[in-house]
Amino acid sequence: MAAEKKFKVCLVSISLAKGGLERSCAMLSQMLESQGHEVHLVVLNNEIDYPFSGKLLNLGKLKTENDTMVKRLLRFRKLRNYLKTEKFDVIIDHRPKNNYQRELFYSKYMYRELNKMYVVHSSKKAEYLTENPTAFAKICKRNLLNVAVSEYIETEVLRKEGIENSITIHNAFNPAWKSDGGELPEILRNKKYVLSYGRLDDSIKDFSFLIEAFSISEVWKTDVHLVILGDGMDLERLQKLAKFKDCSRQIIFLPFTNSPFEIIKNARCVTLTSKYEGFPMVLVESLSMGTPVISLDIISGPSEIIQHNKNGLLIAERSLPLFAEALQSVCFYETLFQNLKKNTKPSVEKFSMQNISEKWNQTLHNALY
Repeated sequence: MAAEKKFKVCLVSISLAKGGLERSCAMLSQMLESQGHEVHLVVLNNEIDYPFSGKLLNLGKLKTENDTMVKRLLRFRKLRNYLKTEKFDVIIDHRPKNNYQRELFYSKYMYRELNKMYVVHSSKKAEYLTENPTAFAKICKRNLLNVAVSEYIETEVLRKEGIENSITIHNAFNPAWKSDGGELPEILRNKKYVLSYGRLDDSIKDFSFLIEAFSISEVWKTDVHLVILGDGMDLERLQKLAKFKDCSRQIIFLPFTNSPFEIIKNARCVTLTSKYEGFPMVLVESLSMGTPVISLDIISGPSEIIQHNKNGLLIAERSLPLFAEALQSVCFYETLFQNLKKNTKPSVEKFSMQNISEKWNQTLHNALY
């Protein structure tokens, strides 16, 4: 029997740091290499937090404080020459695509005559289909394939713009995280806490809503804490909001860590209150650790991960009383908590790295043969 063909693949990302998009790109490099493919990564910013596999071209290292247009063009030329010289079978681009003129430049110059796939990580059109989705759709239709990280993105975003050459491949979790989770910080030892983590951008993640719901729930009166883990532009504003709540002493802010898994594992539950998502990694990661989740039923992703009252609670509307009630249920009702907990890990097995890497492998073979 002939050996299965292996491909030379280039992954392109803004960075490999801080967010779920970046973590999923780093993990894809590991998954493709595990399938025997030759993997290269190109990052535009010098930010590396997550483990990856393959050869790295870090264009961010060429940036200086005085980053002129000439220097940017030199980096673009270096990338174009790299892509041409290496003769990749396919480029898999994870960058947000929020500027049509920039994407026209990438399509006509950077990726000219090269096989490419675009991965769409958000349900918000302006983030991945630019401010001119109708025109950008024409670029996507010339791609080898467009990969959505949720079924919602494929059916309600891509296909509704006429982008039929699309497929859904969910983000994955790594089973090895269970045994490589870092240490539980001293401040959390012997504490019962609800956890939320991610980039502290309140316009998207809406941690303000969570702080308000936690306050209303009064679970803090039984010494349950709220832990908000992450860095971002709204840290000080959120700290100020928390400071003026009666529950301020029960709200703990912790800085970003690339190994949050011990913190996740020991949480009573993990919450998601974002205004929109793509395929929220925090839910899959938490469930894979055996931690139940509470999430607003937002666009998109949570309903593809959470089975209400089975592995978590899915809250139908952005209602403070309803979310507060859900916090009370998970914190106070032990029978419910144990039932949710026993279903966590089995419910996300389909999102394991092994299963998702096989789907990517099959997709590459179908697209390139």
